[in-house]
Amino acid sequence: MTSFNIQVGIGSHRARHMFLHGWKYVMPHGQSLRNLERIALILEETDIAGLNEVDAGSFRSQYVNQAGFLADRAHFPYWAQQRTRDFGDFAQHSNGILSRWPIEETIAHSLPSFMKGRGMLENRLNVGGRALTVIITHLGLSRHARLGQIRDLAQRLRGRPNLILMGDLNCTARSPEIRLLLNESGLQAPPWSPPTFPSWSPRFSFDHILCSPDLEFTAIATVTEPLSDHLALKAKLRWSPVAAADAKPQ
Repeated sequence: MTSFNIQVGIGSHRARHMFLHGWKYVMPHGQSLRNLERIALILEETDIAGLNEVDAGSFRSQYVNQAGFLADRAHFPYWAQQRTRDFGDFAQHSNGILSRWPIEETIAHSLPSFMKGRGMLENRLNVGGRALTVIITHLGLSRHARLGQIRDLAQRLRGRPNLILMGDLNCTARSPEIRLLLNESGLQAPPWSPPTFPSWSPRFSFDHILCSPDLEFTAIATVTEPLSDHLALKAKLRWSPVAAADAKPQ
């Protein structure tokens, strides 16, 4: 599976781009679709993709729903989306999920935030006959906001089985926010957390994939091609031996 903040297809891969390309957050540009095509090539190699900073179809994205575009180009039969900030024709901020497994239910939740627009997209997947819940979220920029959002998340997710949480959490693996999330929710982190930001010189592990104890990580790494200001984070997980044994018919 892959977690990727795609930065609305802007494609920043140099520090100067953060300043010179700022207008691309609000105006359409010809490179965005080509960037999305390259992102789709990365996503083709995964079974489940969680997306942040995806435009749901507005002027700045040339009215292209970027989640749907990536699902089509990367050949995902199932996808879902949560609009977190709807500015009409101006911008359509969203979280998204692409899946090769059936998405049987999707619920969009809001998270506490000073400015409305932070949320979690909850998806129930059918993975070979087993239920798997995948949560996609994108947390706030300030620590105060993130702590409130993490307390809300932890309360919703505490003790739930067969669950994966992923997204741009805007804090590192050793931050107080992540420690609080792990302690309060019962989720577990991978053995290490590769840095994902900024993509041209990654120093901060802002993007995360966490799971319930009945799942376990077998691999985690970044995709080193800089197609956004974040690198894509990829992980392989499996049912833990105890969970797999419990799932067998008696």
